[in-house]
Amino acid sequence: MRRAIALAEAGERADGAAPIGAVLVSDGTVIGEGHNRVGELCDPSAHAEIVAMRAAGQRTRQPRFAGATLYSTLQPCGMCTMASIWAGVRRIVYGAERNQVHQMYFEDRHFETMDFIRDAFRDDMQVTGGVLAADCAALYYGPGDDPPREAQANLPPDRSGGPTE
Repeated sequence: MRRAIALAEAGERADGAAPIGAVLVSDGTVIGEGHNRVGELCDPSAHAEIVAMRAAGQRTRQPRFAGATLYSTLQPCGMCTMASIWAGVRRIVYGAERNQVHQMYFEDRHFETMDFIRDAFRDDMQVTGGVLAADCAALYYGPGDDPPREAQANLPPDRSGGPTE
């Protein structure tokens, strides 16, 4: 998880990146890692977890990572969870829980990582949350924070329904 935090911190300094880091480990070896590159690549699927899986695919020349563990600084969204399921990841370990961070980091209100896993045809997948949670949560705006509107890419331009600038 500490490596994922370091990647998140590096990503935060990169242009257009949210501070999310992910590491994919198989048999004790890092096979892929990355940070959020959505803004940098203008690619809505370039979440840290997906970037790490793409790197693992390039490294292993395989599309599946059976038995691997995915570490992420933030609870994975639905897209990243489903990609993990399709990739054969056996375990997801994440730091900050969605209730520890501002809502802008998630597109949905109610879907939880476990909802996707529970509905998948996978009985062997495990999820462990809250690992180094305080360190990970410190990377993000908190639930009560008032982040600048331009930082809130996942929220509508004006949530009040009134005119925008």
